[in-house]
Amino acid sequence: MTSLYAPRANGKGRLSPLPSYSNTLFEKHSLRSRPSQWTTTYYLPVPGSRRGRRIKIVLPLPKNVYHSAVHRWGRKRTVAIFLGTCLLFLWLLSVGKRHHRSDQYPNSTPSVEPSTLVFAREDLRRVWEWEIASGHYPSSRKIPEQIQMAVPPLNPAVARKQQQPKPIPTRFRPPSSVLSETIGAGPKRTYLDIQSAPPNVAYPPRPVPGSAVDLDIIMDNCDFSTNKYVRDCLEVLRVGAGLDNENRMRRGNTDDWKYIYMEEDRKFDSSPPIAAPQQKAPYNLRQTDPNEGLVFRKGEPLEEHIVFGPPRTYRPYAELQEPCDPDYPRIFHMFWTGPFTDKPYVALMSFLFTQNLDLHIPPGSPGPDVCRPQFWLWINPGPAAMAHNPSAVHDMYEILSNNPWSSPFLHPRFKDVIQFKIWNTTEQLDSISEIKDSWRTANLFNSGGHVISVPTKKKAPKTTSIEEVLVVVNGTGTAPEEASATGHEMSENDMFQRTGSTSQDTYDRLSVILSDLARFVLCHRFGGTYLDADTILLRDWEELWGWKGAFAYRWSRLEKYNTAVLRLNKNSALGSFLFKTALRNGLDFHPMTISQYTKDAHLEGLLLRLPDALFDSAWLNTEDYQRDRPPFPFFTEFAHFFETPAQHSAAPQALGIEGFFRGAFSYHFHNFWWKPFDPIRNWPDLGQRFIKGETVARKRLFEQKLNSTRSTASTTPGMPGQPQPVLQELPITEEDYMSEDAIEEDKRDLDWATVLKRTFEAYIRGERPNLYGEWITW
Repeated sequence: MTSLYAPRANGKGRLSPLPSYSNTLFEKHSLRSRPSQWTTTYYLPVPGSRRGRRIKIVLPLPKNVYHSAVHRWGRKRTVAIFLGTCLLFLWLLSVGKRHHRSDQYPNSTPSVEPSTLVFAREDLRRVWEWEIASGHYPSSRKIPEQIQMAVPPLNPAVARKQQQPKPIPTRFRPPSSVLSETIGAGPKRTYLDIQSAPPNVAYPPRPVPGSAVDLDIIMDNCDFSTNKYVRDCLEVLRVGAGLDNENRMRRGNTDDWKYIYMEEDRKFDSSPPIAAPQQKAPYNLRQTDPNEGLVFRKGEPLEEHIVFGPPRTYRPYAELQEPCDPDYPRIFHMFWTGPFTDKPYVALMSFLFTQNLDLHIPPGSPGPDVCRPQFWLWINPGPAAMAHNPSAVHDMYEILSNNPWSSPFLHPRFKDVIQFKIWNTTEQLDSISEIKDSWRTANLFNSGGHVISVPTKKKAPKTTSIEEVLVVVNGTGTAPEEASATGHEMSENDMFQRTGSTSQDTYDRLSVILSDLARFVLCHRFGGTYLDADTILLRDWEELWGWKGAFAYRWSRLEKYNTAVLRLNKNSALGSFLFKTALRNGLDFHPMTISQYTKDAHLEGLLLRLPDALFDSAWLNTEDYQRDRPPFPFFTEFAHFFETPAQHSAAPQALGIEGFFRGAFSYHFHNFWWKPFDPIRNWPDLGQRFIKGETVARKRLFEQKLNSTRSTASTTPGMPGQPQPVLQELPITEEDYMSEDAIEEDKRDLDWATVLKRTFEAYIRGERPNLYGEWITW
C-alpha cells in the first residue's frame, strides 16, 4: 500500500499548487513554523535513501522570486542556478581579497627560495661551538635543534644559573639526544639602575664604562614578531639608560626594564668550577644520515671543512688591563663614493655629539679610563667599476682639504677619533683568506641574484688628475673626460661613471652593491660596526660595544636582515662561513641573500636580527604598520624627515634632538642623497675656527643662485617693441655672500633634518653642550 505522503515515482512535478510533504514530520514543521517572506525552504532528496528522506535547506531567496523562477525554469533548475550563483560570488570575493592584499603588501607572502647551503651539519655545529666558546653568544636562547648538539656547550658570556631539577622523562616521551641549550659559565651580572641624580637632571648620565646590553631583554620588549610596539620599545630603552632624565614619571616596578649590566671580576667568585659536560648517549641507536633534514644547494658539492683558529678567550671588562680590548676594537666603519657632501658630514657630526670621545677634556690632560671609539670613513675615490690611480691616497687628502664639508674633520682635535681611509677593492679582497684565491673569477656586482656585468673598454681610460677632480668637487664645472663624452656614450656607460647619487634618476647602483660587499669585508678584517652613510647616531653606544655578539637589524615587518647597521667580529667563524657561502652563491652580499644564508644553515641566532626600533624607528609606520600607536615623531614617509608636514612642523624646534625617537641608538633616513639637510644654510656653519670652508661654500651657493637668476632673466621675453635688457656682470665681492642673514630669509618652521644639523653645529661652535651636558674644549 502506497503512503499518501510518499514521493512520486515517475519524477514529474506536481501540477497542483497545494503544498506536498514527503512525511508527516515535514508537514508538522511547516504548519508550526512561521513562514518568512525573505527565505525559501527547499527539501533536497538524499540519494540511496529507502524511505525517501530529504535534507532541509533554507535559501536566502524571497518566496515571490522563488515561485516566479520555478514557474519559468522548474524547481531543480532554479535551485541549481541559485547555488551556482552563490559559489561564483564566493569565488570572486576570495580572488578579489587576495588581489587586494597582494597590492597592499606585495612581499607579505615570500616565495620559496632555493637553498644556499653548502656545508654539512658537522661544519655548522663547529661554527656554533666556536662562536659560543669565544663569548659571541651572550644569550640564553636555545640553539636550533637542527644543529643536533650532542654535548651542551659551556657559554662563558652567560652567567651561571642555579641548578634546576631536570624534567623526568615519561614512557610516552623518551629523552631526546639533541640538546638545544648552553650551560652558563660566565661571571655574575649586576643590572644597573641608571638615572640622573637630582637636582642635576638637565642631561642624562653617560653609560658606565664597560657596561653591556642584555639583548634578550630588548627582544622581549621590542620584537615585532610578538606584537611589540616601537613606541613601547623606545620607552624601555629610555628608562633603562636614564635618557628620561627630565621627564621620568613614577611608574610601577620597572626592574624588568633594566637591560644594562656589569660583569663582576671572576677572581672574587667563590663558586666551584663547572665540570665539563659529558656527551649524552643517543636514545635511538639506529644509524641515520648525518645530514638528514638539511636542504643543500641543488647540484653543488658540499664545501670542504672550514679551518678555524682557536676560540678567543672571553675576558670580562673588569679583567682587562686597558680600557680597550684589542680583540674587539670600537670602530665605526662607513663607505662613501664621490664628492664629500652634507650626508657624511652630518653622520660624523652626530658621532662627535653623542659618543664618549673626551672632547670636553682639554687636549693633553689625563682623562678617565674610557675606551674612545673611532670613526673610519672609507673613501672610494672613483666610480665603483674603475681602478684607482697610484696617487689615490695623496689625492684623497688633497680633495678632502679643499672640500668645505670634509675639511673641518682634518682638524688636529679630531685626529685620534676620525680617520679617512682609501678603499682599494683589490687590496681589501686579497686580505680575506676565504676568497682571496677565487674572487677574481666572480662578478663583484651581484645584488640579490641580479648580476651587472661591467663592459670591457676598448680603450684604456684616461687617468683623472687631481685638478680635474677638484673641478667637480668645487662645483665649477664638469670633468674633462665626462664633458668630452658623446651623448650616446654617456647614456650607455652612465651607470659605470657615477660617483654618488645626485637624484632619483641617477642613483649610483654600483656603489651601493659594492658597499654591500665592503661592510662584510671591513668588519671581518678589522672588527667593529658598519654604518650606512644615511645613518645618524642618537646616543652613546657604550653598552652595545659591551655586547660581544654579531648583529644586524630587521627589515621592517619581514624576518630578513637590513645590514645598514652591521656588527661582525674580526676573523670569526661566522664571518668565514658567510664568505665561503657567498663565494659559492655568486659573491652576493645583498641583505636578503644574507638572510637566506643564515636561515638555510640555522645560524640566525649567531647574527642576531635586532628590532628595527633600535636603529630605524620610523620604518614600520612608513609601511602602514602600528599607526594606531606610533612613536614620536610620526613619519608616514621617510621624506618627512627632510620636509616635515605643516601640521607637525612645530615639534622640531620645540623639542629638538631630545624629542627625536628618544631611546633609539641611531636613525636611518633611507637615501635621499639629493635633499639637503638645511636648504637655507646649506654650508658647514661651524663658526670662525672653520670660516675658510664656510666662505668657500657660501660663495659657491651665491654663484649658483646668481647664475640661475641670470639664466631665468635671459630666457624671459621682453615687452613687444622693446629691446631685450642686457644683464651687466659685476664682480662678486665677499660682502655679497658673507653678509649677515636676515631672519626673513630663513624658513619659518624648521624641518627635523635642519634642526639636527644646526644642533650638532651649535655644539662645535661652543654654543651648547653635547647630548650629555659636556662642552667641547679646544
